[in-house]
Amino acid sequence: MPSEVTLLESRTMRDEHLVRVDVLDKVKALVMLPGGIHVRTEDVARYFEVSTEVLKKVVQRHRAELDENGLQVLRGDDLRVFHRDILSLWNDDLGTSYPQAATQLTLYTRRTVLNVAMLLRDSDIARCVRTYLLDAEENGWRAGYASLDQRVTAAESHLDTVGRALQELGPVINGISVRLDRLDRRLDTTNQVIGAMSNRLCDLSDHMRHMEDRIDRRLDDVSHRLTALERGQGGKRRKRR
Repeated sequence: MPSEVTLLESRTMRDEHLVRVDVLDKVKALVMLPGGIHVRTEDVARYFEVSTEVLKKVVQRHRAELDENGLQVLRGDDLRVFHRDILSLWNDDLGTSYPQAATQLTLYTRRTVLNVAMLLRDSDIARCVRTYLLDAEENGWRAGYASLDQRVTAAESHLDTVGRALQELGPVINGISVRLDRLDRRLDTTNQVIGAMSNRLCDLSDHMRHMEDRIDRRLDDVSHRLTALERGQGGKRRKRR
């Protein structure tokens, strides 16, 4: 399991835990701005019980990482639009005037605050958050191991049943194999009979063609004789006249 030092030093390890924003409220209540999305620098410092200067130094050292995880700095038109959108919510929720920043406002999301918790060394609250993350991961690992162990045990308990079922299936499979062998032999015999019939039909077809040729020659011969006979009778009639 990773240690707290690994979590402080490795961004890869921090990235793996950034989805656990629920841990923040389990350690200490985090007061958000109206709307429940953003929190200011002074509120983050108050949550971790450190000065704003300490928090700003952490932000400066890890600005790129925190920017990727929700840190925003509003200025100019963006700041004015934010003031306009949140002012009514602030007044409705708290009954007080919204403390507007003069030139800029730094905003954190829950994900950004959790990121800070994994970077801030000099804060007991940040240490509690890191400890909670690591303990939750270890408990999840143990639960997963226990679940896997139970599944393996259950599988082992069914091996005897599977073995008996396979033994009972053995004779059935052998019987099916014997029947398939018999069917193969019958199919071979049928194929041989069909082959012989095919050969006989070919021979018969050849014989029929020869017979047709002989009949055609006989008919031609008869036709020639009839024609010769008709010619002979016609010559006799002319002589008599």
